[in-house]
Amino acid sequence: MMKQKMKFETAVIHEGYDSSVHHDSLATPLYQTSTYSFANAEQGEARFAGEQDGNIYSRLGNPTVRVLEQRMAEIEGGGGALAFGSGMAAVSAILVYLTKAGDHVLCSRGIYGCTFGLLEIMQEKYGITHSLIAMTTEEQIEQAIRPETKVIYVETPINPTMELVNLRAVEAAAKKYGLRVVVDNTFSSPYLQNPLEFGADFVLHSATKYLNGHGDVIGGVLVGADAEEMQTIRMTVQKDFGGIMSPFDAWLLIRGLKTLHVRMDRHIDNAEKIVAFLHGEQAVKRILYPFDAGHPQMSIAKNQMRRGGGLISFELEGGKKQAQEFLNALSLIKIAVSLGDAETLIQHPATMTHAVVPPEERERMGISDSLVRLSVGLENVEDLMADLEQAFAQIKSNLQEI
Repeated sequence: MMKQKMKFETAVIHEGYDSSVHHDSLATPLYQTSTYSFANAEQGEARFAGEQDGNIYSRLGNPTVRVLEQRMAEIEGGGGALAFGSGMAAVSAILVYLTKAGDHVLCSRGIYGCTFGLLEIMQEKYGITHSLIAMTTEEQIEQAIRPETKVIYVETPINPTMELVNLRAVEAAAKKYGLRVVVDNTFSSPYLQNPLEFGADFVLHSATKYLNGHGDVIGGVLVGADAEEMQTIRMTVQKDFGGIMSPFDAWLLIRGLKTLHVRMDRHIDNAEKIVAFLHGEQAVKRILYPFDAGHPQMSIAKNQMRRGGGLISFELEGGKKQAQEFLNALSLIKIAVSLGDAETLIQHPATMTHAVVPPEERERMGISDSLVRLSVGLENVEDLMADLEQAFAQIKSNLQEI
C-alpha cells in the first residue's frame, strides 16, 4: 500500500524517524559518535565500496543528522538533503560543486554579504566570475546570460532589501539555456515558499535562522531535486571539504523544526501589525515588506509565497548617524545580526551584515545607510511597538536639538 504523504505540520514532527529502530525512543536519540564499528573486515570493505548500506564515519553520515536530512527533503519537496556546519558551508559546497575555473554565476542583485564575499574570492582565485542583476522578468535574465554562465543563484526575498525574484521567470530562462538554479530560501523557510516546485535544482537554508528558531545553533541545509545527485555531493564536496553538521546541532534542529509552522505564524502575525504601525510613523521614509500594499513586487510575492514572512526592512529619515541612534534607543529589541529567533532583533546592514560589500555595490543593491532590518520575534506585539515608539520619540527629540 502506498504511503500517504503527510501534511507539512505533521511532516516536521514525524518524517524520517521510526522509533521502532531506535529502542522505541519517542524523541530522536542523539548519536554523539565520530565512528562506527563493523561486525567484520568484510562488512567494512562492503560499506566503503558502497555495496552495503550502513554507518561508516560521522563525516559521511550520522543517524541523528540523517533524520534531519530526511525531514528537510520532505518538507522542501526534494529528493535528498545534506546538513552542513553553517549556512555558508552549504553555499560554498553547492557553488564548488556546480562550477569550475572560468565559469560565470548569475546572481540576484542582492545577496547575503558573506555569499558576496565568497563569490569575490572565487573570482580572484579561480576566475569564476559573477554578476548581480534584477530578476523580475525572463527577458532581464536572458540578457545577462553569458556563454560561460553555468548557475543562476537567487535569494528571494533578498537580504535585506526584501526585493522579490520571479522564480517562474528564472526557471524559464534556466531551462532554455540549460543552467542550474540555486535558491537561498532562508528568509521564507519551507513553510512559506518551496522553490523546487518552481523548477529550482537546489534550495538552501541557513538553518541557524527559522529552521532552528532558538538562537542556539549554527547550521546549514542543502536540498536537491535529484536524490542521486545529492548523494554525489555528499561523497565528494561535502566529504572532502568537511563542512558537516554535528549530531548535537542536528538534534537541536530536529527539536526546533517541530514548531516551525507555529512559530512562523506568530512571527508573521506580529510583523503585519508592526508594518501597519510603521506606516503611521513620520520618521520612517520607506517600508520594505513583501505583502505590504506599497511593495512594488507584491504580486510576485503572492504568486510564490504563502505569507509575507517575519522580516521587515525600513529606511529612516537621515543617514547612518540617525539609524544608529535609533538602534541605540531601543531597549527590549536587541541589536544583533541573525534572524528567526524568538527574540526580536534589529541590525544595520550597511555596517554589519553587508559591510564587506563595497559602498557602490551596496547602493546598486538598494542598501542605504538609513536602512535597518528588523527580525520580528515571538513577544507580545504591543511590547514591541511600545519599544519602537519610544525609540522614534528619542530620535525625533535629537533631530529637533540639532
